[in-house]
Amino acid sequence: MRETLKFIAWPAIAGVLAALLILDRWVLPAETGQDHSHGATASYSSAVNRAAPAVVNIYTAKLVSTNTVPLFPERFRRLPRQRIERSLGSGVIMSKEGHILTNLHVIAGADAIQVLLHDGRTANAVVIGSDSATDLAVLKIDLPDLIPAKLADSDKLRVGDVVLAIGNPLGFGHSVTQGIVSGLGRWGLQLNTYEDYIQTDAMIHQGNSGGALVDAEGRLVGINTLIYTSNTQAGSGTGIGISLAIPSNLAVYVMQDLIDYGEVIRGWLGVSVEPVQVPGSNQQQALLVIGVAESSPAERAGLQVGDVITQIDGKLVVDGRQTMHKIARLRPGESVGISVQRDQQSLELRAVVGAQGQQSPAG
Repeated sequence: MRETLKFIAWPAIAGVLAALLILDRWVLPAETGQDHSHGATASYSSAVNRAAPAVVNIYTAKLVSTNTVPLFPERFRRLPRQRIERSLGSGVIMSKEGHILTNLHVIAGADAIQVLLHDGRTANAVVIGSDSATDLAVLKIDLPDLIPAKLADSDKLRVGDVVLAIGNPLGFGHSVTQGIVSGLGRWGLQLNTYEDYIQTDAMIHQGNSGGALVDAEGRLVGINTLIYTSNTQAGSGTGIGISLAIPSNLAVYVMQDLIDYGEVIRGWLGVSVEPVQVPGSNQQQALLVIGVAESSPAERAGLQVGDVITQIDGKLVVDGRQTMHKIARLRPGESVGISVQRDQQSLELRAVVGAQGQQSPAG
């Protein structure tokens, strides 16, 4: 009898253990919301559904004058003719009032701008303002029931975060590609004065410029701007897996100034600098003053050529380019503390930020 019970019990116990393993491997993960039916770990359809209504297609038309030679060349008089150049791009609805962010190169020189919404409605757009220093422009349309983009803090982006690019590539409206953040703070392309790009491998093409780069929750983190190619022309060429976007925090700052003032008002100190190492210090980088503009805020604060700037408002200078960009985002009239090293002495100076003019340097 005991032997019979053993014969029956062991298979039963083995069956229970196998069932537990099956539950743990296949059944329980389904309860967490992950989809394992086709080997996929996640779907971004909810993020796309949340972000797509704020992304628009932009179509522009421009009258271009050309000269033609007459059929009978005895007079060789060129006759003026006009033709229409058409181009396309993308944009992002930023307010219920109809403000749309896009790239300046998308609408530059356009005589007519038409916007196609996700729901099929169309509207003519007017240009509120543009900023060549960041390649951004603000349009406005007059339609009811607009759905603006939800914003994320682009300063909190990390390399490796999942991002989605939504736009109008090659005229295929509201297309989505997916990738990750490959790098942050990219610069040096010398296409714009203020370069602080998000690099991603989410593929974009002609027509994506001005479109949305969103996170896995569908929140805006950037404005798609460039495809890196052998010639690296803005929004042109065929991508090689390197796409660049303007961070949403910078884009919103520029947009608000264009709406409020018609231009971007940037802070200015009137100082030219270059990065240096701080001798005898653990600080990796500081800024050597190589020029001070006459009658500038920097001169009035007492800055001199040869000074080494180590801190701005109590924060160590880690990246000289980023520091100059932060100064540019200060408002004229704001006060900023500047810590400098001069002849092995530490000095604390204070400058009142001025307004950056057309000919003023970035710092």
